[in-house]
Amino acid sequence: MLVCDGLHAGYGRVAVLHGVSLSVQPDELVTLIGIAAASRTASRRIVGVEATGINACPCAQGLVRTEAAERLAEAGFEDVDVGRILELVPLATHNQRGRGTLFLGTAARLDAEDLVEIVERSMSSPIYELMKRPDELFVVEHAHLTPRFVEDSVRLMVKSALESYAELQDDDFVLARQVNFETIHNHDVLAERYGKVGELRGELRSGEHSLAHTELRDWLREVS
Repeated sequence: MLVCDGLHAGYGRVAVLHGVSLSVQPDELVTLIGIAAASRTASRRIVGVEATGINACPCAQGLVRTEAAERLAEAGFEDVDVGRILELVPLATHNQRGRGTLFLGTAARLDAEDLVEIVERSMSSPIYELMKRPDELFVVEHAHLTPRFVEDSVRLMVKSALESYAELQDDDFVLARQVNFETIHNHDVLAERYGKVGELRGELRSGEHSLAHTELRDWLREVS
């Protein structure tokens, strides 16, 4: 197991990383990302992680559910039995290996392991390098019971980050990105949301889309 505990780094006398901690299990592959900008008197830093998982497509699963219900009805099953069967049996859909990215720009102390957990929980299921058959069953069944689009993963990452780090200031920064590597299409799918914490909190409170979208480069340029 790889363990990083209380990592500090900086440029000269300007501190950039403050006590970053991370542990990685032998069968887990994650990326720790650091970005920083500094002026003569101050600095701003981004701590980010990338982790992989699997997303099960809700749309295709809905089509399979409708078709399965019609076939069961034609076979003579009552409606109540059809509903019960569809609740008990995982329904097929196409799966996509996905890569989730989460950046937090803040002076607050961050635990990169918590960020990895947020990213992995935003997808239908985590994935692992080495698995036995019971592990494969868990991953496949869990993924199909929790189907998600790329935009679902991004929403969950943003919401979970704001809830997990309530001490974030409105001027701090969040970026969440999800890329799904498609299996039945010749393209991949990407969703992304970024902005200052105050902008994102305003969206969550009002339920309305904010017109302001502060980009990462602009947030870093605001260092004074």
